[in-house]
Amino acid sequence: MTDNVKDRDFIEYAVKMLVDNPDDVKVERKIDEMGVLITLDVNPNDMGMVIGREGMTAKALRTLLRVIGARNNARVNLKINEPEGSERPPREPRESREYREVREVEPAPAPSVEEKKAEKKTLDDVMNDIQI
Repeated sequence: MTDNVKDRDFIEYAVKMLVDNPDDVKVERKIDEMGVLITLDVNPNDMGMVIGREGMTAKALRTLLRVIGARNNARVNLKINEPEGSERPPREPRESREYREVREVEPAPAPSVEEKKAEKKTLDDVMNDIQI
């Protein structure tokens, strides 16, 4: 195995270990002025395994490819082709985290007048509570 195809061989091996249909994995390697582009095709049923939850598996694969490329002084990118005939529904826009947190937190009820009076303590009350 030469240095030129370590990245292609690595991604092919890693993806074949992840998917249920390793015979359907196809990896192409192209070199241009921007660096190396590795294109990955997998069985439509295996897309979820390659992408991972919130894209974490694909992100990890891309990171490892960048490390391999850096060791060989090359810029390596991974493109995962969506299979033809995919019946994936369109994504709904995600709410921002701040909006979700604000919406999910219920406001605390306002304290009553009696509770406010009970909260006001004199310095003597506090010292008695501490019992120094």
